[in-house]
Parts: sequence; structure tokens; C-alpha cells
Amino acid sequence: MSALENLKRWARKLKSHMKALDLARKDPRVPWGAKVVLVLVVAYALSPIDLIPDFIPVLGLLDDLILLPLGIALAIRLMPKEVWTECQLQEGCNS
Repeated sequence: MSALENLKRWARKLKSHMKALDLARKDPRVPWGAKVVLVLVVAYALSPIDLIPDFIPVLGLLDDLILLPLGIALAIRLMPKEVWTECQLQEGCNS
């Protein structure tokens, strides 16, 4: 399996956890740093403005394939593991 396919699979997996991430954002046990990262990542994902415009071939998709999953992964690493596990179980996500 190529590195790009692995990255795409990883991005889909993280995307499937969006509800669990929203629950984690609301949890008082999550440090403010993780909450800030989550809010920034979600705001960037919903924003019509991209760092690299999508009409640029290949490079235009890099922010969607790399920046968003990395931001989400960073937020997950910043929160307590037990909180993340509880949020995944509550939303029925596969870890």
C-alpha cells in the first residue's frame, strides 16, 4: 500500500471521529490547548479560504490531506487518553 493510500485511510478514520471530537471539545477534563487546536482545525475545515487554493493541481489538496488530519491528531494527543476513549465509545466509533 502506498504512502498516499495510507494517508487517505488515516484521514478517513479521523474524519469518522468528528462527533467524538465534538464531545471531547465539550469535556471539562480536556486541556484548553487541545480545545484551541480543535476549534482552529474545525474553523479551517469549514472556512472557504485555503492556504493552498484547491484549483492548483495536486498541491491544492495537500491542506485537506495533511494539515487537517495532523491538526486533529495533535488535538487527540493533547487530550487525556481516557477522555478520548470515552468519547469514542459514546459515539460508537471504532478505534
